[in-house]
Amino acid sequence: MKIGIGSDHGGYELKEYIKEYLEQQEIEYIDYGTDSFDSVDYPDYGLKLSKAVISGEVDKGIAICGTGIGISISCNKVRGIRCALCSDTYSARMSREHNDANILALGGRVVGKDLAIEIVSTWLKAEFQGGRHERRINKISDIEA
Repeated sequence: MKIGIGSDHGGYELKEYIKEYLEQQEIEYIDYGTDSFDSVDYPDYGLKLSKAVISGEVDKGIAICGTGIGISISCNKVRGIRCALCSDTYSARMSREHNDANILALGGRVVGKDLAIEIVSTWLKAEFQGGRHERRINKISDIEA
C-alpha cells in the first residue's frame, strides 16, 4: 500500500509526525507538500493529493489543514474522491467500512498527535465492507456524474 499525504501550513507539523509513524510501520508514502510553516493555500495541496489518488499513483491519501475542514471540502470537489474528516477512531473506521473513503482528513490544530496516529492506524487497517454500502457508494457516484 502506498499513501499520499499533503497539508497546508496549518497541518504541516502533524503531517511530519504522521510521516514518522508511516516510516516506523514501513508504509510507503509520497509527500505532496507543503514543506514548511509558510502560509499556503490548502486547495492547492488537496488537489495534488486528490489527483494522485484518482490516478492510482497512491492507493489512499491523508489530507491535513488547520481544522481539516477546508482541505476536505477541496478534496471532495474532485470526482471520485470520498474524503472523510475524522477526529475519532470510530468515525475513521466507519468511513472506510461503510463509505469507502479514499482520503482521510485531519485537523492539525484540532486533533492531538497521539490521537491522530490512532485515527490513521485505524483508518489504514479498516476495509470497505461492500454489500448494502456498495449501493450507497454507487449513488454518490451517480450524483457526481
